[in-house]
Amino acid sequence: MLEVLAFATPNSVKVPIALEEMGLDYKLIPVNLRQGDQKTDAFRAMNPNAKVPVLIDRSSKSGEGDLVLSESAAILVHLAEKTGQLLPKEGVHRGKVFEQLFFHASGLSPAFLQAFGVALQSSPQPEAKARALAEVDRVLGVLDHGLKHHRYVAGDAYSIADIAHFGWVWRHQAIGVSLDKFPSVTRWYNDVSARPAVVTAIGKTLALAQ
Repeated sequence: MLEVLAFATPNSVKVPIALEEMGLDYKLIPVNLRQGDQKTDAFRAMNPNAKVPVLIDRSSKSGEGDLVLSESAAILVHLAEKTGQLLPKEGVHRGKVFEQLFFHASGLSPAFLQAFGVALQSSPQPEAKARALAEVDRVLGVLDHGLKHHRYVAGDAYSIADIAHFGWVWRHQAIGVSLDKFPSVTRWYNDVSARPAVVTAIGKTLALAQ
């Protein structure tokens, strides 16, 4: 049994998307960030960093009991390795998937997170907002450059790297970012958004906040 502790956040949505794409049964368990559920002792015992998502894999064959994982990228890799889906076992494409996962962790995700933080301020400083949005534009430009040559972010096959990037790009409008300057990102975003598994996962994730 797979359990996903999550909320309606960009990082959380990645895990249901992967699970839906892989055809795995899972249970979504809401962790209400607005009410501070992530700060409880019970949740911190699973993730001392007090952030969602957290995956509990009760079908782990490690011999060490349930596998509890935090960090969305680590969860995506675990699920891909578990199922043999969305991550090549070897070769150039596998390397490219990990390249994009690291770019996501070091570039795209921090840029979007910073911009969200500024957007949530009641009276953000214009200079701080401009810097944050400029960095988002920069990383989207990097992504756009690669997508000019390939259908997906790590090549011509859909992978967990696409899911990782999509989680944050999905919320671009919330921080006042337009994709109009990035035609290849726009094409990719529309393609991924239309996937049935993505549509289903987004619906289930947003329902956690209702």
